[in-house]
Amino acid sequence: MSGGPDLFVVCKSCGAEVSPYITECPYCGNRLRKRAPEIQREGGEARVAPPRRAKLPKLRPDEIPGIAPDITRRPYATIVLVGFGALAVPLISAIPVRDLVPTVLGTDPWKLLLAPLVTANGWYALVALFAAALFGTLVERRNGHAVVVLLYLLGGVGGIAAALAITPDQALIIGPNGFALALLCAWAVPPLLAHRRGDGDEDDDIIGAFVYGLVLIALSFVVPEASPVVAGVGLLVGFLVGLLLDRVPNR
Repeated sequence: MSGGPDLFVVCKSCGAEVSPYITECPYCGNRLRKRAPEIQREGGEARVAPPRRAKLPKLRPDEIPGIAPDITRRPYATIVLVGFGALAVPLISAIPVRDLVPTVLGTDPWKLLLAPLVTANGWYALVALFAAALFGTLVERRNGHAVVVLLYLLGGVGGIAAALAITPDQALIIGPNGFALALLCAWAVPPLLAHRRGDGDEDDDIIGAFVYGLVLIALSFVVPEASPVVAGVGLLVGFLVGLLLDRVPNR
């Protein structure tokens, strides 16, 4: 039996089945080809020229043909930061908290670097560190180690520094709330913008991230050692970094 013309082609952007005679997908607007295929006729029957085979991209380092690279090896920065935060919870039971974190801005800069990972409240640490582990892994796999470290410095350390400057009367300002919110927003902004453009991934749980963000914001008002200023800085940093990440290709 002779092969007839293809009845449809699949859009790579939205997955819809569309006519092989058009250049743009009518559902998402994705460009299918530069021009419509030439229709050839044999024995009065229309025949469409077969499409070109797509070229595979170059292999990444340590990637075997046909096998995707091991993405579980990537989130080293997240593992180190979250792991240190988890170890700090039992550590501060033996060491006074004020010996590890700053109480006044400008003294002992090394303490300021540790402040986002130290907390005396176990529930606060559990919720915030889980968010940091989850969204940190997603961001690091998508954009690399340096982005996670940058968000830690700007959202976590920078948030606590801003809180110490704005609210110097607060007895203690520590914890990973700002860092977690910065990671959450940095991950959520690109898929949110993609959904607005009509090319988002249905697997991105943006609503779940939004709910978790509300929980983290609420903790900054409930937990005495947390600060709404830290949460605000984390949100702002994560939003701005997310806008920049939306403009650069994923790793």
